[in-house]
Amino acid sequence: MKKFFEEFKTFAMRGNVIDMAVGVVIGGAFGKITTSIVNDIIMPCISMITGGVDFSQWKIVLKQAVANAEGVIDPATEVAINYGNTIAIILDFIIIAFAVFCMVKALNNLHKKKEEPAPEPEAPAAPPAPTTEELLAEIRDLLKEQK
Repeated sequence: MKKFFEEFKTFAMRGNVIDMAVGVVIGGAFGKITTSIVNDIIMPCISMITGGVDFSQWKIVLKQAVANAEGVIDPATEVAINYGNTIAIILDFIIIAFAVFCMVKALNNLHKKKEEPAPEPEAPAAPPAPTTEELLAEIRDLLKEQK
């Protein structure tokens, strides 16, 4: 049993596991922020555009709530599809996915800049190659010298 806990400790103390745990905690906090943005800023604006309807209350009622013996309507007996809340959650996801995409894109750009080698200085241009006429003239002159 002691060996099991030692293995677990070794596993848990690796850098990747700790980094992942930090990421999960920060991700949870980020999720709360985006949920607040969607519920407290975006949805009221959408509700205002749609005529002041409370967006979270958008639903399709399949079965109306019934009154109990005292004549009070019991909302727990209503059967409804609450699509307004689903739309809010989808908007949460889109915002989180966009933010993560931007973050990953920025990190990839940083990694590219690190990996790119520094531009090498350009080598001096080689002198132009002699033309055919110049080569023939040089051969002619060498032949004249040999005679």
